[in-house]
Amino acid sequence: MNYLSELTDELKFPPIENATHEGLLAYGGDLSPERLLLAYKQGIFPWYENGSPILWWSPDPRMVLFPKKLKVSKSMQKIIKNKNFCVTKNTCFVRVINQCAKVKRDGQNGTWITDEMKSAYIKLNELGHAISYEVWSENELVGGLYGIDLGHVFCGESMFSLKSNASKFAFISLVKELDAKNYWLVDCQVYTKHLESLGAEEIDRESFLEILMGIP
Repeated sequence: MNYLSELTDELKFPPIENATHEGLLAYGGDLSPERLLLAYKQGIFPWYENGSPILWWSPDPRMVLFPKKLKVSKSMQKIIKNKNFCVTKNTCFVRVINQCAKVKRDGQNGTWITDEMKSAYIKLNELGHAISYEVWSENELVGGLYGIDLGHVFCGESMFSLKSNASKFAFISLVKELDAKNYWLVDCQVYTKHLESLGAEEIDRESFLEILMGIP
């Protein structure tokens, strides 16, 4: 039987093996930069809604994308070739996370990107750990994504699209840059058909953690 741990002020997480079948590991604590970075380096991330305590997750299996396995459809290749969009990096992180918070998700009544989460990740961006990619069409922000850059591993958090294929363009741009820099993988957290269509796959948590342990 799994017993959910309540975090204290101590910067420490319970063993990953304590997670429930769904991947829920612990609750409570805070969203300080130190705790968030510790969490991501251990394969843990926060995910909760307003009115709930902070919930910490480490699902098994884990959805990841190895950069060299990126799939770009013929239609996306055409969009890229025609230069329908342009992409920038870290030029308006706050706008990106605010747009991501507005996206309605299937099965969720509200956003999991609470004001508390926004403040925490904006702080991580200011410290150089959280990164955004922005997609533009005729000088208008139409898509983007953000995540945590651990060096060698990028932990994707959320994306948005105000124009068809804009978020996909951001993701492809991200992965191509990571591949050029010899990053090992993109952490996509949990399965979606959209991510699978781009080349992401599920691996067991143990294998994922072994990869994370190799980060200098």
